Amino acid sequence: MSFEYGVDGPRAIVVGIDGSETAYRALHYAVGQARRQGGRVVAVYADRIPSLAFATAVPLAATAVVDPATDTLLEELRTAVEQLGTEYGVPSAFEMITGDPVNALVRVAERERADAILVGASVQAGHKLFGSVAMRVVKTGRWPVTVVP
Repeated sequence: MSFEYGVDGPRAIVVGIDGSETAYRALHYAVGQARRQGGRVVAVYADRIPSLAFATAVPLAATAVVDPATDTLLEELRTAVEQLGTEYGVPSAFEMITGDPVNALVRVAERERADAILVGASVQAGHKLFGSVAMRVVKTGRWPVTVVP
């Protein structure tokens, strides 16, 4: 028997998180959905600019290279994912990926054989012109995408 997407509701849910209020709401929504349907959550944080590339583009004296292991935002996100998963009995994982957020979400969703992707609604004005992460993921057309306000 081969794998089928979306057979009995989402078993693997990928959620994009970035520290914004809407992303935290998306994470909570994903954990709740996974709890109700016996699934798991993989939370993905995508860092567009690798710290090392940033460090080489800026004079060394003005550079503070961010180590993913000590970055406070990453630690807050990892902790939130772990705590919510534990609190609600939902298997959950946190991943930090360097690169475009849409490519990161798609790559993880493919690897995890995700049934759904959740993201928080964008509040940035520029996304009306260039497209938000949510709209770009929708355009991939391979997963149901839930945008949490």
